[in-house]
Amino acid sequence: MPFKTKKMSAYEAMYEAQKIAYAPIIFQAVRSLRDLGIMAAIQQAGVKGISTKEITTITNLTKYGVETLLETGLSCAVVEQLDDGHWLLSKIGFFLQNDPMTKVNMDYNHYVCYQGLYDLDKSIQNEKPEGLNIFNKLCDSDWETIYQALPHLPTDIRTAWYNFDHFYSDSAYPATLPLLFKNEVRTMVDIGTNIGKFAILTAAYNPDVKITMIDLPDQLKNAVANVAEAGFSDRVKPLAMDLLDPEIEFPPAQDVYWLSQFLSCFGHQEIVNILTHAKTAMAENSRLYILETCWDRQQHEAAAYSLVNTSPYFTCMASGNSKMYHSKELIDCVREAGLEVVEIYDNLGICHSLFECRTAGN
Repeated sequence: MPFKTKKMSAYEAMYEAQKIAYAPIIFQAVRSLRDLGIMAAIQQAGVKGISTKEITTITNLTKYGVETLLETGLSCAVVEQLDDGHWLLSKIGFFLQNDPMTKVNMDYNHYVCYQGLYDLDKSIQNEKPEGLNIFNKLCDSDWETIYQALPHLPTDIRTAWYNFDHFYSDSAYPATLPLLFKNEVRTMVDIGTNIGKFAILTAAYNPDVKITMIDLPDQLKNAVANVAEAGFSDRVKPLAMDLLDPEIEFPPAQDVYWLSQFLSCFGHQEIVNILTHAKTAMAENSRLYILETCWDRQQHEAAAYSLVNTSPYFTCMASGNSKMYHSKELIDCVREAGLEVVEIYDNLGICHSLFECRTAGN
């Protein structure tokens, strides 16, 4: 289990508390070190390091600005300073500058989450994504969830969201396909298809499977266009649907019902309702697969840390009542819907688990 209690002195605890108190400032200072090219200049200089003056020349920034950011970087061990005053990139700084996952996470938190999280406390109190008002004001709209907003957001915000979402799913999808097709699969429903990525991969993987993509109407427009571009429109069809509508009906008796990084977008009872609709549609031999990132099933504490701290995004920006779930709660939802978990496949891609489910008693 991650997050075991660590013994520390009172002074160490106080220092850790200050790191949390200053975390928003640290984040923006380090992001600026990256985005203004200061980290790149330091890395390019190599082991001999680089002076502040040289950095100002390369970046066209003032000495004051460069020093201010570097001193914050020094305080959080992103950079190191030699005795002659030259600057080096630390191991932490190397990952911030070069690691694709770290870049995706930082961009997502800056563009998608940062401003809205100011109202996290209100979101908790009101049980709605109050931070989404940032985007509603920006776009002169009145969206209730980020999923309605997503196709209409400015490019930098939308790009950061999709890059974050796809970075993790792209690593897991290839590993899931052999598991889905271990038995014959002729028909599949992709519930919450997003832009149709998995439907396209599945259609390419198996030339006979027919797929129904389900999502909100605006989301489906992108998915349909992507499917057409990939050449699979004859086997991949859209079905517009609001998954929170209590009257929804899924296509009946399909071989596979697929939910990828989807249930984390909903609260507990909403998940039960969606799964109950799926159970109603399922035939005796149907299988339902849930691909999620459960923080308790991670190999490394760093992964659990990232997942747990993604949950406030769901609270403040996405829906107001969803999160990155502990696997036990997802299993409880499955059981409440009249389904049962047959198998759980862990460590797919970077951090995913796949739950294979069937109707209870079959």
